[in-house]
Amino acid sequence: MSWLQTLVHSIRESKGLAHKKDIAIAMDELASAQPCDSSCRVGDDCAVLKSADGSFLLFAIEGFMNEFVQEDPWFAGYCGVMVNVSDIAAMGGRATAVVDAVWTADSWQLKRVLQGMAAASARYRVPIVGGHTNARNKQAQLAVSIIGSANAVLSSFDAKPGDVLMSVIDLRGSYHGAGNNWNASTDSPAERLRADLELLPQVAEGGLAVACKDISMAGALGTTLMMLECSACGAEIWPAAFPRPQEVSVERWMQTFPSFGFVFSVPPTCVERMKQLFGSRDLRCEPVGHVIEGSMVWVNHESERELLWDFSGTPLLGCSQLNHATDVVGEAHACGSI
Repeated sequence: MSWLQTLVHSIRESKGLAHKKDIAIAMDELASAQPCDSSCRVGDDCAVLKSADGSFLLFAIEGFMNEFVQEDPWFAGYCGVMVNVSDIAAMGGRATAVVDAVWTADSWQLKRVLQGMAAASARYRVPIVGGHTNARNKQAQLAVSIIGSANAVLSSFDAKPGDVLMSVIDLRGSYHGAGNNWNASTDSPAERLRADLELLPQVAEGGLAVACKDISMAGALGTTLMMLECSACGAEIWPAAFPRPQEVSVERWMQTFPSFGFVFSVPPTCVERMKQLFGSRDLRCEPVGHVIEGSMVWVNHESERELLWDFSGTPLLGCSQLNHATDVVGEAHACGSI
């Protein structure tokens, strides 16, 4: 196989993307349970409800693999806050508060999880206001939920053919342990972390992007796939164009979870403004492809082109049928988050 064919195979078979496929089960089984009208769109990073004052209330939740919590309880707790804050930011919002549900086998493990959460809470200035605690379980488990607010919403459902795909990733970090977690948070200045996240509401309120998703454990390509499926679009993508540390291979980077990383669908007229906005804080925001009509997502490298995904034959999240329910954010913009 060629280099690009090998990359495509590794993404399709990746553990991070496999976990996202499980969302399709929830889409099917809970379809009748959605307490929303026809404007409901499921598949965003947060659920969104319109407030009486015209702003938007954001809800999200993240659960963590048991082995991650067991092996690295402090970092799991830290990530519990960090990834939720990123979900809120990806929607153009600002975080308000979190609650947690944590089970561990002993009090030492419980303390380590909570210490990690407390450290992230202080750094991001997002209070922990409640939760569920149990130190008498057979194994470690953690879920963290967050609320936030937004004046303008960035959705996964609004990418359009002709848009430029862009990505911003904080490269001022290093891998945490032996896995693919790129940590640009725990040792960074807290003021910088908060100011960097504030750029996302500025993007939403300034109309610089029409769609956004934070890069999850599915990696940069997997996350872009999820956004494209929600928008019922295809794309041409250049994996090597994503902002990347020079010492890290493209193959590993495409399956990396960055502590600060987002993909956007951007009108061509706003590309330079996006570069300038993030560049003002020493963050690289680069074009990585463009949105096209249809269901096929292609990846490119030099003169080679390979099909990464075709949603018409292989749905990923199973949410594309919910697209275009409304052209504007209604009373219930999205009733589920992923």
